[in-house]
Amino acid sequence: MSAVTISAGVPLAAERVVAHDARAMAVLIPGSGPIDRDGDAAKLPLGIQRQLADGLCERGVSSIRWDKRGVGESGGDFLSTGLHDLVDDALAVVDEAMSTGLPVVVIGHSEGTAIAARLLVERPAIAGAVLLSPYARTGLEVLRWQARSLVADVPAFVRGLLRLMRTDLESQTEKNRQRLLATTRDVERIGGVRVNARWFREFMAYDPRADLGAATQPVLALAAGHDLQSPPDDAEAIAAHRTAPTRVVRLDGLSHIMRSQEAPTLRTYRQDARRPIDERIVPLISAWIEQLVSR
Repeated sequence: MSAVTISAGVPLAAERVVAHDARAMAVLIPGSGPIDRDGDAAKLPLGIQRQLADGLCERGVSSIRWDKRGVGESGGDFLSTGLHDLVDDALAVVDEAMSTGLPVVVIGHSEGTAIAARLLVERPAIAGAVLLSPYARTGLEVLRWQARSLVADVPAFVRGLLRLMRTDLESQTEKNRQRLLATTRDVERIGGVRVNARWFREFMAYDPRADLGAATQPVLALAAGHDLQSPPDDAEAIAAHRTAPTRVVRLDGLSHIMRSQEAPTLRTYRQDARRPIDERIVPLISAWIEQLVSR
């Protein structure tokens, strides 16, 4: 492992893991929120990017990952960071990865799949992309889909209370989304909480389908069958939208955070995060990269 400082709009603290006789360099792009290089949030240490880096290293794939703006050792302010800033940061990391001379593959999770879609168009020299829990619709439609999914995950007694109180969670969350769309500043207060309004506006407006359709690089899309945050069927929609080589794998019993579950729910995330990511993921990615770079 080696520490790297990458100059983007702000200095980004990154970490490179070098595999013996590496055949490719993976750029590991995390999901949404204040996530560090390992894939950890302050109250939810998921470790997705760290585990991907370690698993891929054992299979001859080097990697680079970084702390988001305003997180960990990176500069900048997370709350005022937009989705387009995150794309620019990822582009700087891709350029750093390309300086190694190895074929570069971008591996994005959740929000990171949308960033990966943009990177494929901005950097045609990227060899391919792996999309973990991807989506194929605008961010606004993703948030609406999440609201419908999460209402179903609310315990039955809570749903009963909400009905008695005549509270419609989908309607309430839609009001907040519309309030965010009407904002103009980077940071706004919604429900008394300071939120990254700029990121929400840019996220809700961006539809990755256009970039995925335009990109000519091969893509591996891994859908999580128990996903409540990215629509599992959207992986097939990505394949239908592209003419370039696209492989879709739906992993049954897999949650959005890349852990196995008996039934889809967010209520066990903290407990699930104590276990490693699903054992199927790294071998699938590694085999696909091996096939990609041996062409």
